[in-house]
Amino acid sequence: MSSKIHRFEMNNKKIVLDINSGSVHVVDDLVWDIVSLYEDNDIESVIDKLKDKYNEDDIKEAYSEIKILEENELLFSEDKYPKDFEYNSQNVIKAMCLHVAHDCNLKCEYCFASQGDFQGERLLMPLEVGKKALEFLVENSGNRRNLEVDFFGGEPLMNFDVVKELVYYGRELEKKHNKNFRFTITTNGVLLNDENIKFINEHMDNVVLSLDGRKEVNDNMRKTINGGGSHDIIVPKFKKLVDERGDKLYYVRGTFTSKNLDFSKDVLYIRDLGFDIVSVEPVVTDPKFDYAIREEHLGIILEEYEKLSKEYIRYHKEGKGFQFFHFMTDLNQGPCIIKRVAGCGAGSEYVAVTPEGDLYPCHQFVGEEEFKMGDIWNGIQNTELRDKFKSANIFTKEGCKDCWARFYCSGGCHANAYHNNGDIKKPDKIGCEMEKKRIECALSIAANLNQEG
Repeated sequence: MSSKIHRFEMNNKKIVLDINSGSVHVVDDLVWDIVSLYEDNDIESVIDKLKDKYNEDDIKEAYSEIKILEENELLFSEDKYPKDFEYNSQNVIKAMCLHVAHDCNLKCEYCFASQGDFQGERLLMPLEVGKKALEFLVENSGNRRNLEVDFFGGEPLMNFDVVKELVYYGRELEKKHNKNFRFTITTNGVLLNDENIKFINEHMDNVVLSLDGRKEVNDNMRKTINGGGSHDIIVPKFKKLVDERGDKLYYVRGTFTSKNLDFSKDVLYIRDLGFDIVSVEPVVTDPKFDYAIREEHLGIILEEYEKLSKEYIRYHKEGKGFQFFHFMTDLNQGPCIIKRVAGCGAGSEYVAVTPEGDLYPCHQFVGEEEFKMGDIWNGIQNTELRDKFKSANIFTKEGCKDCWARFYCSGGCHANAYHNNGDIKKPDKIGCEMEKKRIECALSIAANLNQEG
């Protein structure tokens, strides 16, 4: 099969993806069969191969339509992306993960932050460090006006007074420098109360609420300090926050592990609780842990995504629609060119800041000394590391340049690659297979919900 297209069938739809343009075509049986022959056969050969199955005039008409799509670079299009482009040449930083608390009031078994301290001391970010971090972001944002800041931990509500002061300080910086901060907070919910819910709903553009799903699944991994479950503590608080949030953005984010490979049930459980924006993602961890996702789990996981896609369609058709992060895509236009090639921007456009003010490529690398990039007072000093992250794209990552999904996943997660293969340019095979399945599910969902172009 040509590397210019990807054909697949799912949820009663035959879909042809033009890899380089991002164009998606929902096709009938005739076009499906012609497309499989098109590149290696002329019209006479195609007719000869298909004449026992289809009317000759219909074959000619469909062949002609495919030819027009090819001429308009919507099918069998060439890869015209520059391979030696310089990504983020001005080193503009547009987003920051602000670790206001390296401490936590839960002890989640799979926590990459070592239960909040990121393999170091338990620390809360001082206000002055937070202010300097926001100044650093402004100073390094170039002409970009919209800036993203995620208050992160550990558990950021353990340092909520500083969070509030930083929001107020950010508003001052906006006026001085003609910037616009979009604030997000990620919380496990244990410390939510009327006062901080009100502040969050007034001042946070987005809220990420951590819940793994069904009570037994959540409480198996997300335990309180005394070893009890967190589900019954946080769910009522999450409902209150979301009920009072109106139409402002939020999502409930969970993690699935080898302990709950039937994670589609957790996604639907969260939806049935009343939350309509959901993300449940595979654990990122060292394969040595018993809860890690390994190759032998892959078949079950891929089936689970397909199962979830069918349920997703059913929910929408029954008027109970919701958004699942990995199924959110658009058949009419693919991602922008830079994002298609370069991905998330970690270590270049995006950085994480520790309570002490140290800079790392993203939250998944915090605490790993070899990934320390500098600090907010002296800037990024390890420019070699920054350049390595800048150069990690679909043309330099192993196996990406020939993969049909490359312009959707953009090479995958750098941290996943590093933690599984020891190299940010060697994508995690299991992660790749999951991402390809999620993309197919997303496109088939869009086709079924009548969003095709």
